[in-house]
Amino acid sequence: MATTILFIHGWSVTNLDTYGDLPLRLLAEAAKNNIDIVVEEIFLGRYISFHDEVGLDDISRAFEYAINEKLSVKKGRYICITHSTGAPVLREWWEKYNMNRIPPVSHLIMLAPANFGSALAILGKGKLSRIKAWFDDVEPGQKVLDWLELGSIPAWELNKKWIMSDGSQISNNGIFPFVITGQSIDRKIYDHLNSYTGEMGSDGVVRTATTNLNSTYIKLKQEITVNELKKYSLSSALNITEYKESAPTPLRVITRKSHSGDEMGIMASVKRGTDDVKSAETIDAIFDCIKVNNKADYDLLIAKFQTATDKVQKDELNEEVTGIFKFSRTFTHNRYSQVIFRVTDTEGSPVTDFDLVLTAGNNNPNHLPAGFAADRQQNSKNPEMITYYFNFDILKNGSPETNYKDKIIKLGLQINPRPVEGFVRFVPCEMTANTELLDKVFKPNSTTLIDIVLHRVVSNEVFRFEVTNPQKNGLSFKKVDWRNKNIIK
Repeated sequence: MATTILFIHGWSVTNLDTYGDLPLRLLAEAAKNNIDIVVEEIFLGRYISFHDEVGLDDISRAFEYAINEKLSVKKGRYICITHSTGAPVLREWWEKYNMNRIPPVSHLIMLAPANFGSALAILGKGKLSRIKAWFDDVEPGQKVLDWLELGSIPAWELNKKWIMSDGSQISNNGIFPFVITGQSIDRKIYDHLNSYTGEMGSDGVVRTATTNLNSTYIKLKQEITVNELKKYSLSSALNITEYKESAPTPLRVITRKSHSGDEMGIMASVKRGTDDVKSAETIDAIFDCIKVNNKADYDLLIAKFQTATDKVQKDELNEEVTGIFKFSRTFTHNRYSQVIFRVTDTEGSPVTDFDLVLTAGNNNPNHLPAGFAADRQQNSKNPEMITYYFNFDILKNGSPETNYKDKIIKLGLQINPRPVEGFVRFVPCEMTANTELLDKVFKPNSTTLIDIVLHRVVSNEVFRFEVTNPQKNGLSFKKVDWRNKNIIK
């Protein structure tokens, strides 16, 4: 039976030439890989993402209609190859429509996927439309842009569901997901006004850590105790109450590939000729994914991709660039880790006014190594969400400015929320620096979601009953003191 391949493009694409020669190259090399592909079985998806009223959930809903309309008469299941935002579209669709059926897509091969969003999205429509690495004479759609902004709630919810699942969806009757990405910058399309297009640990648009489905969820909660008089006391300690790692998935970093562009783009640079050696690594990785027939094959590919990725990242550690800058420059491609914090209270409401401080050593932020923090973004629509981007290798090995002697072995954090006074308030809290938190939070090329739940302190003076007393009938409670009162749990 011929293999049916669906291609799903990225965001703000307006022409099917976005797929370049990749479909024809796969067709040309199918036979030698013992895969039966015919041109009639390659379908090029197109969807609208550049209108403000269209959201990612709308696109996934339209995909369900399109696949039933066009492909319902086809026998067997399909292999789907996505680029960039095409991956979240398919993952939203999978989550929405495939819980109680064998999904029509068996293999989801994601090229440079924006699974956890993109650091570029916060720039806004006007600035983004000028970046040629992503757009082509159209304004990006605002609702899709909101999903892609780091720390967006729909992206958090989708990825948390993936992490918290038991992994049984990765099976012959479920779906086999794969991530293939680059970590190189095409200096020819680098935007000098926007440093994100040259960000280390990324392909100029998405970070390797945001592509990777191998991710972690942690919940930290503020302690509260009750004494023998049934009075509640709020602790300043944060404790880990939940910890979950996602089911393992294959991640393959490809040599010298960026997000877009005819020279280095992971999809656009592929040439149809089988003698094009620059595309061979990408093509071989895609066929490795297509050849997976069962969970055993899948697990073997996880190990194979890990070995290949380790080699690529070691070989690409130091990049010397000449001919573009006035002087030759060396770029260090360390591995990075992304952490998204969400701060809420015990009632589930967002806490939007707070300081979050990482500490090391003796609970001191000054004990963290120089250069460990690469970026910090607070979500513009949901300020309770903050995304940090860390240099994993500096955290683990120390900063080269100090000969790698300032590596940290413990990590802690402090939360200073506001308000800290009043009838409804919060109490600052912390997790003492420890080795457990360091190992659980930071993983190379990966994202960790951290839920921080603060106790919402409500004074019992907010509502009281007074015993009937004619002498108190005119008593004012306008200036009731909130301090030194029992709190409501």
